[in-house]
Amino acid sequence: MTAQGVGGDIGTMNLTDLPHAQRPADAEPQLRGLRELPGPRPWPLVGNALQVRLSKVHQHVEAWVREYGPLIRVKLGGVPLLVISDHELIAQLLRDRPQGFRRPSRMQQVMREMGIPDGVFLAEGAHWERQRRMVMASFAPGQVRAYMPALHRVAERLRQRWVGTARAGGSIDLQLDLMRFTVDVIAGLAFGVEVDTLSSDEDVIQRHLDQIFPTIWRRSHALVPYWRWVKLPRDRRLDRSMLAVKAAIRDFMAQARARLADPARRAAPQNMLEAMLVSADEPGSGMSDEDVVGNVFTMLLAGEDTTATSLSWMIYLMSRRPETLRQAREEVDACLGEMADWSAEDLGRLDYLEACIHESMRIKPVGPFNVVEALQDTVVGDVRIRKGTSVVMVMRHDTSREDVFAQAGDFMPERWLGEDLPLAPSHAKRVSMPFGAGPRICPGRYLALLEIKLAAAMLLKHFDVVVVDTPDGREAEEHMALTMVPLGLKMRIRLRSSR
Repeated sequence: MTAQGVGGDIGTMNLTDLPHAQRPADAEPQLRGLRELPGPRPWPLVGNALQVRLSKVHQHVEAWVREYGPLIRVKLGGVPLLVISDHELIAQLLRDRPQGFRRPSRMQQVMREMGIPDGVFLAEGAHWERQRRMVMASFAPGQVRAYMPALHRVAERLRQRWVGTARAGGSIDLQLDLMRFTVDVIAGLAFGVEVDTLSSDEDVIQRHLDQIFPTIWRRSHALVPYWRWVKLPRDRRLDRSMLAVKAAIRDFMAQARARLADPARRAAPQNMLEAMLVSADEPGSGMSDEDVVGNVFTMLLAGEDTTATSLSWMIYLMSRRPETLRQAREEVDACLGEMADWSAEDLGRLDYLEACIHESMRIKPVGPFNVVEALQDTVVGDVRIRKGTSVVMVMRHDTSREDVFAQAGDFMPERWLGEDLPLAPSHAKRVSMPFGAGPRICPGRYLALLEIKLAAAMLLKHFDVVVVDTPDGREAEEHMALTMVPLGLKMRIRLRSSR
């Protein structure tokens, strides 16, 4: 299957300067090779690799597509990459998975070297299809609604932590506290165990995850895989963290298997890990304990970082527009009673807060670019590429265009409300794709939105946001480390005097 282009603004092929209706019916676009594309001038041997900082690579690539156009060529070392920024073309490639494109094989190799088995995030082909069925069942909306008691317990721990900080007049490390929140949520839902990082400063699991996540990013983009021959101190720390996390996962699995010795429990698993083990034990499932371990790693890594980062960016952006905070608070007060009584349906009525989530993800997506790899010789837009070529999809180029989103640089949640607006939400969601698209769209998106709403509603219901700022008072810096995290955000809050 090929991923053909859909409009005249995605390349410089013959005839594409004419609207489709004015082109001859039998006209065929002239295809280009990857070498014919514009792009930044590469250096000998290293290509464009030394022209970027890894922590800012997304900003460099975004600048290049603004300068050179929506289809460009970039070289990392001796490897040419196709970079695209047209949202319609991106959507086609995302829908062409897993048949036409896959996730980067380099990342899969790096994670396997680290000892992380393939989970649904990296599995391909029939292996992915088996895992997808297993994981999707765990993230179905009905199943996620059953997790609400566990979500409430973690949200209450976060509230108590922030009450203590507010009374002491201190400031909150926003990203760190929200990472604690999401780790506790995932541990409770995935494993059925209480991993209380919010009430303790030990952070055992999170401390190890903080070693693993950046290493995946760093090694996936290294010009030379030095760690295969030389272990630096950070590589030795990684090895220790991998051993610790895998031991914890094996312990969680042993506890789950002990619980599943009860036939009633096996018939009605009560968390994701139990459900996956029951599924893996089915005759002919094709699943093993290693597959379960891989998906546990996926949930820990993806579930911790992406949701916490999305929350951090949203709270930061809302705090810079007091009118947004006021409207969101009024909605929370009108729709929600005491926090212990909140249901998933209650949170689902928070339309304005959900609009804040979508607008934040448009401006500050945790994945500002995505990468796929061609499984066969194919055509992208008007460009021929070979099997194995990586395609970098710049996800927030079109979401930042004034001709697509009016006042694109402004945080305006109301743009996501009402189908009669110039850019209706149904159309906007085809341009902004923070959870991806197609068959491999993020299976945990419903849970992520529920977590974000719960934590944000708790904050609005119980606290006044005094300020969310950086140490130097400047705009929050975007730092790329597999996800795009804000650096140094500190939040000061006070208890609401009346509600």
